[in-house]
Amino acid sequence: MKSGFIAIVGRPSAGKSTLLNTICGYKISITAESPQTTRNKIRGIYTNPEVGQLVFLDTPGYHISDKKFNNYMMEAVHSSLKEADVVMYVVDSTKTLGKEEQEIIDIVNKSRKPLIVVLNKCDMKSKTLDEMKGLLLVNIKPKEILEVSALKEEGVEALKTSLLNYCPTGPLMYPPEFYTDQEPEFRMAEIIREKAIRRVKDEVPHAVYVEMADTEFDQETNTMWVRAFLTVEQDSQKGFLIGHQGETIKKIRVGAQRELNKIFPYKIKLDLRVKVNKRWRRKDYLVKGILK
Repeated sequence: MKSGFIAIVGRPSAGKSTLLNTICGYKISITAESPQTTRNKIRGIYTNPEVGQLVFLDTPGYHISDKKFNNYMMEAVHSSLKEADVVMYVVDSTKTLGKEEQEIIDIVNKSRKPLIVVLNKCDMKSKTLDEMKGLLLVNIKPKEILEVSALKEEGVEALKTSLLNYCPTGPLMYPPEFYTDQEPEFRMAEIIREKAIRRVKDEVPHAVYVEMADTEFDQETNTMWVRAFLTVEQDSQKGFLIGHQGETIKKIRVGAQRELNKIFPYKIKLDLRVKVNKRWRRKDYLVKGILK
């Protein structure tokens, strides 16, 4: 039996979260067109009871920046590498290798962990794929380079097999039926944030976070009442989330509530509002709480 932690690293928008969701068969990490959607180390769990278990740490996209918020996100990447038994480096096969790619290469080389390079989005038939493979092989020494399409679920089974091969021998770390160890409130907040980002991706994608105010469960109706706030940094940003006559916030609430009702075994009733917390991304205590 094999069992191990897998750190997923890569540039923003390489498809790391989509790949995690595809491997685990459930929605673990939120996805959106905006880069750096993932802020935390997200644990997703894949179990084959006859072979073993993979516990994934989906990290924020590696992004070079001196901003405090991004620095905390990069700390999540480094700490995941320390925890990991195997590193899965996801590369967008449709884009050229940039400066951030070289930073990631330096980091994974220093980790000295077994490394699997995953060339994602291969269904898009990049003309520079062979050149990309050559450049990666010159700069790093992966155990394997695999081509996959997370969106079309191509090459995923071979990837699972490869990752399990390089994991240490050991018992399952979680019961077979587990596919994440996220707390319910965290999952709720992430789904709400995803719906908000998709609605206002051009206006306030990184200036919004979700504050879970309170939850209350009604056993008689099997209903969880949830009150949450979409929090932004400036008064001017509130209008984008609220929309004309509250149309945007309503669409965010309805979309989030619909998806939450698919995930949880009880009915979700969501009360969603907008408030301002100025310069929240510069407040250590708040950023650490969001990225923990």
